[in-house]
Order: sequence, then C-alpha cells, then structure tokens
Amino acid sequence: MHGNELVRPKQGFMQMLRPQNMSAAAQTAITWFKPPLHLDPANGIPVATSSLGRMGPLEVRLAQDKRDVKRAQRLRYKVFYKNGTAIADAATMLARRDKDAFDKICDHLLVVDHDAKPTLSGKQPVVGTYRLLRHEAAMQNGGFYTDSEFDLSGMIERHAGLQFLELGRSCVLPRYRNKRTVELLWQGIWSYVRQNKFDVMIGCASFEGTDPDRLALPLSFLHHNARAPEAWRARAHPSRYVEMNRMAADAIDTKAALRALPPLIKGYLRIGAMIGDGAVIDHQFGTTDVLIVMPVTSIGARYIEHFSTDTSRHAA
Repeated sequence: MHGNELVRPKQGFMQMLRPQNMSAAAQTAITWFKPPLHLDPANGIPVATSSLGRMGPLEVRLAQDKRDVKRAQRLRYKVFYKNGTAIADAATMLARRDKDAFDKICDHLLVVDHDAKPTLSGKQPVVGTYRLLRHEAAMQNGGFYTDSEFDLSGMIERHAGLQFLELGRSCVLPRYRNKRTVELLWQGIWSYVRQNKFDVMIGCASFEGTDPDRLALPLSFLHHNARAPEAWRARAHPSRYVEMNRMAADAIDTKAALRALPPLIKGYLRIGAMIGDGAVIDHQFGTTDVLIVMPVTSIGARYIEHFSTDTSRHAA
C-alpha cells in the first residue's frame, strides 16, 4: 500500500506509542463522534451524500456507480502492477484493472482532481483511492479481506458490540503523494466513520519486499513499540505467520527504524493505531503485510478535531 506522512504531533513519537498514551484522549475524542447531517433542501430530511470533502481542486467522494469503481480499479492496476511490484495474472493483464470479489461489497473512496485534463471518457481523473468494507457486509459475505492473512475472529468476538470498518487497497498517483492529498483521504475516511458510526478501523499495511530478514529493523521496532495489547491483538494465520521479533529491543536504532517505516504505517501510528501479532508475506503484491488495528477511542483528540474540520478552509 502507498501513502504519505501526516502531521507530526508535538509530543515525542516514542511517548505517544505507549499504550497508556494511545488511549488517553478517549473521552475527549468521543465527544467529536457525532455524524454530520446533510439535509434535503425540499423537506429538511437527512440524505446520503457521496461527497466527503474538498481541498481546492481535489475532492474526496464515494464511488457512485460501477463506472466509478472501474476507475478506482484502473488506478490500483497502474499503481500496484504497472508501476509497482505486484504480479498480474492473465485476466488482470487483459482487463488492466486490479479487481476481486470484495469490490462488489465495498464502498470505494475516490480523490478526484477537478483541475486535471479529463480522461477519454470525459471524466475528471481519479488520483487516489481507498476501499472500505463495512462490518455488516463482511459478515454477510464470509468475512473481511484481512481474514485471509490474520485471524480476526477472537478480536471481533471480544468486542462483539462494536462495528468494524476495513480499510484496504490504498493508493495514490506518485505526483499526488503529498500532505494535501493524504489529509483529504483521511478527512473522507473520518467523515465516513462518523456518518456510519464505526468503532474500529482495521486493515493490512505493507512493506515493499518479501524478505523479512531485510525488514528486521522496522518489523522488530513495531513488535516492541506498537504491538496491540491482548484485548486488541489478532495473530497471523499459522500457515502464513512470519515472526516480527527479529531483533532485541535494546539493539534497535529508533531513528533508523522510523526512517524505514512506510509513510502509511507511520501515519497510522501517529493517529493511534496498533499492530497485530506476526507479519504475512504477500507474494502476489510483492509485500510484507502487518495488521493495523485502530479503535476510534485511541485516536488522538487533536486528529479528531483536525479531520473533523471543514476542508474548504484549505482551498486557497
């Protein structure tokens, strides 16, 4: 997966990763958890809206039809297969789209550039995307995509009253991998979370490469500093489990480890995410995956406020 760094908090990064600090803002954060209302001007009744935010020419919105989903799939193909390390089978190469069965039951978050040259179909280009799988849809269709790599059953059972949202297939075109695009994506995700009252975000995040020995430093750093407590811990399936604890804690160069973390994983940690137990090698995509677990009550209050703010203020 691809992404960019978010705003750095004032407190020390290592201090923020401590479990007692990751949930310290829970009561403050929850006060922001009130879904925005979009009213039909004719009768004042709340209605659904596909647009979730805008910064200047960039708009974040939900896919509205199959054509929008195909546009997201074409972007994913370009980023993951054409420009990335993923290995396409014959059907994927022929379609020139990254697609699977989950696409039909997911919502798709799109970033559209209204100032860019329209595509041949006359549409403004999609420059970033996220795939969002709702708890109810997952349970009705055999589970989350993440279930193929990590055993989520125990964690979900321990939190039976909570609603989970899976984030996946994150990608942004290279020229748009900047702070503005990533903040807009997160503003869209947060609006979607509030509107649908989700309690927990989960998903896989990736390191490039399939040799865990070459990733020993960042994997060990995550194991020692960001592993989820038992209540939130989910483990990689035994047949796919890769040990993350590859270096002793006192042997880790923290600054070097932070530099080795992909920007997306770093951004998740800053917001308040925790990491599952064990990594998984994804040979199709040429990545090493870790599990991200992010309860809403663990998200820092300053981020809740930031992503709840109307993004039109960034338009200038």
